[in-house]
Amino acid sequence: MADKYLYNNGGVLTEKAANVSSAGAGDAGKIPALDTTGKLDPSFMPVGVTPEADSIATTEDLAAGNFVNIYPSSGLKCRKADATTAGKEANGFVLAASTSGQNATVYRISQSNTQLTGMTPGAKQYLAATAGTRTETVPSSSGNVIQLLGIAKSATELIFAPNDPIVLA
Repeated sequence: MADKYLYNNGGVLTEKAANVSSAGAGDAGKIPALDTTGKLDPSFMPVGVTPEADSIATTEDLAAGNFVNIYPSSGLKCRKADATTAGKEANGFVLAASTSGQNATVYRISQSNTQLTGMTPGAKQYLAATAGTRTETVPSSSGNVIQLLGIAKSATELIFAPNDPIVLA
């Protein structure tokens, strides 16, 4: 629920909730409120200012928070990133689940993945051997990919800042 404020409604002080999203010009002059993630809804932003995200077709089911690999296949496609397979490094992540064959909104570098749990704040997060997930333990098996995904901001938030992957001999 948005915070409320008082405004002058024809000489009568009236309580009103701030807007959590904008419908465009009809909301001109209204007071915005942060959404449930503590951020402004993208609908408040001017045309051309959006989160760095792309709508990409998936080739497998994705869960909210999964790290994904973007690859060419009759256009761009995405699948779960996987530290057990060279070439399936993480290029982004999804905040919402999607079904194979559907488009997913894929967020890229410097965006916050807020659909994670169990992280140690300040700990480095690596691409895991379980497809689509992260770990605080560096993969060590021959053929595994070591890719730093970023550092945990909290137990549930990671700012995605991936390094180039290294394949272990």
